Amino acid sequence: MAAAEIPHLAGRAFDSIATEYDSLFTLSLIGRAQRTAVWRKAAAVFLPGNRVLELNCGTGEDALFLARRGISVCACDASAGMIARAQARKAAEAPFAPIEFRLLSTEDLATMPPAKPFDGVFSNFSGLNCVEDLSQTARLLAQAVVPGAPLLLCLSTRYCLWEMLHYWVRGDRRRGFRRCRGTADVSLGECPLRVYYPTVRTIVSQFSPMFRLRSVTGVGIAVPPSYMEKWARRRPWIFRTCEAIDRVVCRWPGIRILGDHMLLHLEREQR
Repeated sequence: MAAAEIPHLAGRAFDSIATEYDSLFTLSLIGRAQRTAVWRKAAAVFLPGNRVLELNCGTGEDALFLARRGISVCACDASAGMIARAQARKAAEAPFAPIEFRLLSTEDLATMPPAKPFDGVFSNFSGLNCVEDLSQTARLLAQAVVPGAPLLLCLSTRYCLWEMLHYWVRGDRRRGFRRCRGTADVSLGECPLRVYYPTVRTIVSQFSPMFRLRSVTGVGIAVPPSYMEKWARRRPWIFRTCEAIDRVVCRWPGIRILGDHMLLHLEREQR
């Protein structure tokens, strides 16, 4: 698979679930729990008055959250379906919010018209796992932000304990350990998609020396992946306990990279 083809394949893949995405994830118990964990960090890092570039914005849930906090957002996605859904949500929920939605893949950031540098960058829930060469992304982002700008990047982990255990007990060990190989070919709807699972060390290396790592936070360590929504709804008290556990262990070294996602806080080096 050529790198130039990836954004188009990813865009088509997410087009196939754009109308269902909010019901499948955004509004789910697990989706809300994992997103709340990310928002706690985002609220501390991005400040009112900031201008933030969002990559892989999906249906606009995070852009709307940031805009409600007085942050201007340029929100991009490779999926025309996701962008259409995000624009419809903005019109219905916050028509005057300072958000600009753009149909733009991460790999095509260089085609963005010149503008004032951004105060930060945000990418939530695995959009960057569809990008093969994050070192190129790092170089493009280094040119797009001010010195000292924070990057919050939420990616799927390579080692997810819940996923391993979930499929192990069902006898599907290949699926349970698919992330461990570093890449996996999956299907979204009926669209094939290659997904990459870089480690923290790999990401830090690819973003160096333009950016330095500030922190790593685990997301979805005790809270399970979204395909276990039925399990979570049948066991609300256990699920609430899982949320509480995550708030305690999300910064523990070793443990924080074993959840469904990991949230990396990087910072642009001073020139």
